Amino acid sequence: MEAPVYNQSGKKTGMVALPESVFGVPWNADLVHEVVRLMNANSRSSVANAKTRGEVRGGGKKPWRQKGTGRARHGSRRSPIWVGGGVTHGPRAEKEYGRKINRKARQAALRAVLSRKLKDGEIIFLDSISFSSPKSKDAKAVLAALAGIKGYEKLAVKKTNAALIALPAKTEAVIKSFRNFGNVSVEEFRTINPVSVLGHSFLVIADPEASLKPLS
Repeated sequence: MEAPVYNQSGKKTGMVALPESVFGVPWNADLVHEVVRLMNANSRSSVANAKTRGEVRGGGKKPWRQKGTGRARHGSRRSPIWVGGGVTHGPRAEKEYGRKINRKARQAALRAVLSRKLKDGEIIFLDSISFSSPKSKDAKAVLAALAGIKGYEKLAVKKTNAALIALPAKTEAVIKSFRNFGNVSVEEFRTINPVSVLGHSFLVIADPEASLKPLS
């Protein structure tokens, strides 16, 4: 398998050989769905927290005496049947939503997603991407150049989740240059996952030979 490689100016500079084991994998909707669902569950945090009768304020004194009032007996205003009392079986902050994901399943799902992205023409390979210093102007020029490539015009107009730029190694100048663009994310290729790739319209892989080594 081969794919064209471009430079930062959007000019084609050659071809890159792609491993069949990464970009020639058949689509597996069930596996991808399961991995994405579990990853979203693992990133979920417990926010809702209902107080029990032992946590709400007040209720130290018995509302009224046990007998002789004609009213039902009560021992505390913190009872769940009272307004302002505790909550029975309510959501708790200590609930854990995380689930285990097998490493092989996660890798297989990522390979399936990458193969689908390549088939749909949503992956751009760059020979390299670098800036002498952090400058949003330079980053904007790169996006405009890539948007000039046929099939990738959305990069210039999509306001959210336009592209995920995957680098072979962490580069502060590149990361800081794209920081002001809300529609672009930058991370190392070795840290990408099915959720981050599917969450963006395009995947830009810089220096593919070096970036793809973890999956080769």
